[in-house]
Amino acid sequence: MKYTTWLISATVALGGAAYAAAPEQDMGRLGKDLTPVGAERAGNKDGSIPEWTGGDMKAPGGWKPGTPRPDPYANDKRLLSIDASNVDRYKDKLAPGQVEMVKTIPGYRMDVYTTRRSCGFPDFYYERTKKNAASARLADNGRNLAEALGAGVLFPIPQSGVEAMWNHKLHWKGEGFQMSYAGYIPPKGGDSIGEPLGQEEWQTSPMWSPSNKGVADARGIESLYLNTFTSPPSIAGDATLTQYKFAEANDVWLYFASQRRVRRAPTYQYDAPQLNTENLLTVDQYMQFNGPLDRYDWKLVGKKEMYVPYNTYRLNSSANKVEDVVKPKFLSRDHTRYELHRMWVVEATLKSGMRHTFPKRVFYLDEDTWTILVEDMYDAQGKVWRTTEMGPYMAWEIPACVWAANTSYDHQTRRAVLDRVVAGRKEPDWLATREGRLKEKTFEPDGLRRFTTR
Repeated sequence: MKYTTWLISATVALGGAAYAAAPEQDMGRLGKDLTPVGAERAGNKDGSIPEWTGGDMKAPGGWKPGTPRPDPYANDKRLLSIDASNVDRYKDKLAPGQVEMVKTIPGYRMDVYTTRRSCGFPDFYYERTKKNAASARLADNGRNLAEALGAGVLFPIPQSGVEAMWNHKLHWKGEGFQMSYAGYIPPKGGDSIGEPLGQEEWQTSPMWSPSNKGVADARGIESLYLNTFTSPPSIAGDATLTQYKFAEANDVWLYFASQRRVRRAPTYQYDAPQLNTENLLTVDQYMQFNGPLDRYDWKLVGKKEMYVPYNTYRLNSSANKVEDVVKPKFLSRDHTRYELHRMWVVEATLKSGMRHTFPKRVFYLDEDTWTILVEDMYDAQGKVWRTTEMGPYMAWEIPACVWAANTSYDHQTRRAVLDRVVAGRKEPDWLATREGRLKEKTFEPDGLRRFTTR
């Protein structure tokens, strides 16, 4: 595969390197030939990726937060469709796992549309990003965040794979949100989509606040997460509370409604199986990647033009019917939009002496948002084991690009987890923290029981 590296001064792995500010000669490029978050402002040579012009920051007329989100690009015509008959023609613009999905899942295809660089952020976000470019620093060989402002990209001109991963770990989607959704794990070989795993989720972070003055304000906390199950009845009321930390293992508490007790769960992280996912997801696959960075060496490979899910308004509309969006093997191909975008490629290789289910992982991060849109996870034989995809869309009320529905496909078992589907549910509340409906005290272990539905 071809990668480009013209934006980085060096391609380095996480080892003994120092992690400091971007080179001075590069910092002046932000807001000029680089966008305020460090992406290339210009389009590509053939124009299939356009120039970034600020993002589509305004909502369509008449739309109000809390109502189903319209698709501003609903009239776009499909440019091409990638399926098993022609995927080899386009494989240089796909991750290996994406190619495998197209080749092996009957009926799977990728419909490609005009690329629209719709993602943008508030001016304060750009200002804080520029300050971070000059002063953000990592410590402990990249494991810890030593100095940075929240509510801004930490390393808009990354010099290492670990810096790019920190950008993802703290990518901004407002100050905090609440979301109602369902996950589906279709049974193998059947025509059923399985029982809905109904869930309510809350998340916030002291590092997402525009008033954050630095790492000290965060008290070592990367983000705070609370999830409760609402269905099926056998697990309704079960809950997980996680305090993600900068440098340490996550603090996790589990509440099982049938036992009416809260438990600490110190081993519920890294490659531990996620609860209620039939061993098809690891804990650190949530949000595409979460948790400490200490088990891998991280290499910034370069950039790659890729077909990725993007502007996924149609897929993520709460006005959808579940049966229209969720299919027995994948999320509806009629509802999933792909576009050509430039992606940062980060390769993670398991350190000597460390243990993890996946000895190698390759992440593909969107240059305009610093979110991981695609990941391939490899087994010990070097074969792609799992592939995940998710696509952003613009939440104009924040304003920022966010995401919901995502897929994790296991190539060994030929099974998928179709997660965070908002069809038939209330719209995500992306302003929950900003408008006072979500506070940090929500994430205290002593209050975990009050979220049970039993």
